[in-house]
Amino acid sequence: MPKRTDIHRILLLGSGPIRIGQAAEFDFSGSQACRALRAEGYEVILVNSNPATIQNDPSMADRIYIEPLLPNVVKRILEIERPDALLAGMGGQTALNIASSLAHDGTLDALNVELIGCDLQAIDDAEDRDRFKKVCEEIDLPVPKAIACDSIDEVLEAAEELGGFPLLIRPAFTLGGLGGGTAWDKGQLVEIASQGILHSRIDQVLIEESILGWQEHEYEVMRDASDNCIIVCTMENIDPMGVHTGESTVVAPQQTLSDRDHQMLRDAALRLIRRLDIKGGCNVQFAFNQKTGEYRTIEVNPRVSRSSALASKATGYPIARMAALIAVGYTLDELPNPITGKGTTAAFEPTLDYCVVKIPRWPFDKFRTANRTLGTSMKSTGEVMAIGRTFEEAFLKAIASLEVGSPHPRPLTLADESEGEGQIERAAEPLSDSKLEEWLRIPTDRRMLALIEAFRRNWDIERVHEVTGGITRWFLHRFQSLALNEMEIMSHGGSPSDVSEEDLRRWKGAGMSDSHISDALAGFPPLGVKSLDHAHGPLAIMERRHSFGIHPVYRMVDSCAAEFAAITPYYYSTYEGGSVPSGIDSVPQERRQNEDGKVASRHVVIGSGPIRIGQGIEFDYGCVHAVQAIRDEGHEAILINNNPETVSTDFDTSDRLYFDPLNLECVIEVLLRENADGLLLQFGGQTAINLALPMQERVGHLRSMGIETELIGTSPDAVDEASDRERFESFAKKQGLRMPNGQTGATPADVRSAVAEIGFPVLIRPSYVLGGRGMEILTDDDQLDAYMSEAYIAPDKPLLVDQYLGGAMELDVDSVCDGEEVLIGAIMEHLEEAGIHSGDSTCFIPPQNVSQEIIQQVEDWTERIGVGLGIRGCFNIQYAIKDDILYVLEVNPRGSRTFPFVAKSTGIPLARIAARLALGAKLSQVEYPRLETNLVCVKAPVFPFLKLRGLDPAPGPEMKSTGEVMGSHEDPAAAYLKARLATELPVPTSGGVYITVRDSDKNEVIQHASRLQDLGFQLHATPGTAQILRDLGGLEVETAYRIAEGRSPDALDLMRQGDIQLILNTPSRSGGAVLDGNMMRRLAVELNIPFVTTLNGARMEVEAIAVAREGLPEPRRLIGT
Repeated sequence: MPKRTDIHRILLLGSGPIRIGQAAEFDFSGSQACRALRAEGYEVILVNSNPATIQNDPSMADRIYIEPLLPNVVKRILEIERPDALLAGMGGQTALNIASSLAHDGTLDALNVELIGCDLQAIDDAEDRDRFKKVCEEIDLPVPKAIACDSIDEVLEAAEELGGFPLLIRPAFTLGGLGGGTAWDKGQLVEIASQGILHSRIDQVLIEESILGWQEHEYEVMRDASDNCIIVCTMENIDPMGVHTGESTVVAPQQTLSDRDHQMLRDAALRLIRRLDIKGGCNVQFAFNQKTGEYRTIEVNPRVSRSSALASKATGYPIARMAALIAVGYTLDELPNPITGKGTTAAFEPTLDYCVVKIPRWPFDKFRTANRTLGTSMKSTGEVMAIGRTFEEAFLKAIASLEVGSPHPRPLTLADESEGEGQIERAAEPLSDSKLEEWLRIPTDRRMLALIEAFRRNWDIERVHEVTGGITRWFLHRFQSLALNEMEIMSHGGSPSDVSEEDLRRWKGAGMSDSHISDALAGFPPLGVKSLDHAHGPLAIMERRHSFGIHPVYRMVDSCAAEFAAITPYYYSTYEGGSVPSGIDSVPQERRQNEDGKVASRHVVIGSGPIRIGQGIEFDYGCVHAVQAIRDEGHEAILINNNPETVSTDFDTSDRLYFDPLNLECVIEVLLRENADGLLLQFGGQTAINLALPMQERVGHLRSMGIETELIGTSPDAVDEASDRERFESFAKKQGLRMPNGQTGATPADVRSAVAEIGFPVLIRPSYVLGGRGMEILTDDDQLDAYMSEAYIAPDKPLLVDQYLGGAMELDVDSVCDGEEVLIGAIMEHLEEAGIHSGDSTCFIPPQNVSQEIIQQVEDWTERIGVGLGIRGCFNIQYAIKDDILYVLEVNPRGSRTFPFVAKSTGIPLARIAARLALGAKLSQVEYPRLETNLVCVKAPVFPFLKLRGLDPAPGPEMKSTGEVMGSHEDPAAAYLKARLATELPVPTSGGVYITVRDSDKNEVIQHASRLQDLGFQLHATPGTAQILRDLGGLEVETAYRIAEGRSPDALDLMRQGDIQLILNTPSRSGGAVLDGNMMRRLAVELNIPFVTTLNGARMEVEAIAVAREGLPEPRRLIGT
């Protein structure tokens, strides 16, 4: 059926901020859908609350609203825009829930808007656990025994009926398994089910018999209105059932099913999608028992999902694009497969002649106190994907892509168990067998590396199979072969110059990196490869390898196992099991000739890797802009990245895409293959910038091989000058800039003497990090001792100690520079005081409370820094203002996480301008929009505390947020209200407020409490705060006891009774109030009660409540659309 001509305007819902369970995969699928629909001539209206994505760039849709993704806001936009259709299948669970709500309440019918791309009946049949079970039974698909429940009483009855624990709790209509889990006893059952009912949109959970230990398989399916059905990709989880598929190490295609079993599951998946009448993409999950051959149908996602992004990147098949075109009437046999061009249609099932491994990226390196156990609720923030000819090659590349700890597996030691003082000594002691067994038995982020360790210790396959609760033996044999390869290299020993060509080919063919080989040759020294000299390190292996002409070959991801000619250059590297021919596998294409007759240059852009806290989708946004700028200038843009969820790794974003780890070895091999002219590092966050100095050291080696690659943009020396504390201090002194008093410590003794000299309070942090990992404010020696017991410190990883500017206001400035002139994109004022990480603070463009005099000083200093350092491209500076005195806190010589927010607020595409400046353009030659706007724009953070138990939700100097949202309006309070609503935490307009603040804030909180009482709120406070509010403020206040007193009512009682709708709590740094505050904030997160931890935050919250009582501020289009 050809495309529909009765619809012209389509409103597409995005997925909102990046959060655990819903990361960038929907930005990628939504962007693909926008492009596909516009190419077909449809007008696309996009609604998304996330400013960090490329999806809501002005060029991506005809009209864009960066507004809260809430049913009443979307309803108002539908009334304003009057589209013909609503496409909700590209925005994850958030969009589905909104569409479902607007359909059920009659809004879509009333406005004559058709829901396309997903059928309401199909959504309800798939998402409502009880209806889904009935659908499966109707078509004879086996499902686990289960009972749907709406209350805790029903849950307990269901447990009796199902007989015996463990039991699985699955909430309906939630995301990433939120509120679900496995219960081993009645107490856990009640706790998990209460959370599940709270977070389910229809207050329903399914209590299910446990099938722990069965294998988990996924089928990614496409279907059109003519009932053409294909399986795009099959995937298999290494972890047995009991671990959410988003938390599992996933392998595609399936490796361990017989053809008969595969056909059985394939038929079941196709029967199910036909019965549900889903048109577009969907994902079916099965549990399979290898002992008996039985299976169970677990669930269906009736939309493009996280697995769809993985399946798209694994096969090269653009699922979201096809789903969008099916939604407007096309059938699969009418659509060409864009990978093979005219070779095949989209009805052709992809065939894979390689292995793909996905490993989740967890935040436990930042949240050391969080519970690391993996279950049915997600905890990972992102993922990496790697492709190889064998499982071993793909797995080792995926480990190298994670950027956590060592870039390759190493023998496990006591240092892997805990960081901190004494780490170096502990690295020489092996992990105990009992601890290893625990890491194998309980699924955590450490489990895969523990598998290899078990085989290093010669444990047999059956023992490991049993301890792990049933990991398939096929995978265990593969992990065993990884351990055997390592042991072979260790027994070889000696230096790289002794290694024969035959051995080196075999080891590279087994998937081992140069770094891994040099580490194993040296017997895995406690301090790793960095302790090896040049003759024994990874560079010596690389030089030896190159002397034999051993380089990887690059194979294409073509969706058809090379059966048809592919036109999309999307590659992965492989050593073909050791059988690669000698020499560099150079790009077969000639360089492009431009219309002016000049030959195009080739520039390589380094991506930002997996999404993690501190380095999110904002950096992918920068990479996409950099690639587009390079192509606009007539050059060839080559991109290296390893994140399957992003737009940068879409098959048609760059001229050539390499899906490989972002390490020196892989980057150098791509530079050799491409004979690249330039390497651009400043858009890939800290991942890319960390390659600058090591890359500079390898330039001589590249020159000896005839490669003239230049590092384009800011020089590695300038990057080091901005990032190295001592060098930047002397630069600041020369330029007449003020910095807080600070010192560097390379040993624990240095750090302690620096603290003694500066005096408490101090801000302490590692150098060269992103997202403030390990950054804390310390107020006494006890806290310093606790910090030092956790901190990892070494001569090449010193700690920075700064005087802490308590109560200072912080500013962020995003700018670009061409070496002579600076363009300031925006100056942002942080709502929270300095000391809360800039990524976690709410910020305003333009500044609301800064004098013109200080603004001029900021502009002057920014220019001095940009020109003085010789920045070419982008940079970000953080300033603090204390008692009207300006200080420079730090300079980041790269794109920052606020670049997209600045672009959406001001209309200035800073990232694209920066890329052009890095390529050599001058600011005077670059045209950019100068849009006059009277809007105030607010960026607010979104936190993962609900998913990560055991953390104190109070913001601090270490970044904790996973994503961000934006609000804009002429009135600052209304802009703040929009941003707050977009975080999906309620903004109360009546009820009770609980107030407990530290002594220094008690007088100042009176005005906010008084305003809340005027707005009709009931005030509750701890005794000390209550007394001040009564005596000095003349306010009516109910006193609540401190939690530690054990009397009733305390804050927790009031919250559980539903008496509290807002909490104002400025945390104390010491004493009993610390524990009280922590428990209260944790319960607030569980009960979805908003809390504010600074007085500035309290001021804005009160103003926003006043605006909310007047009604929702009107939605407005993004400037430039």
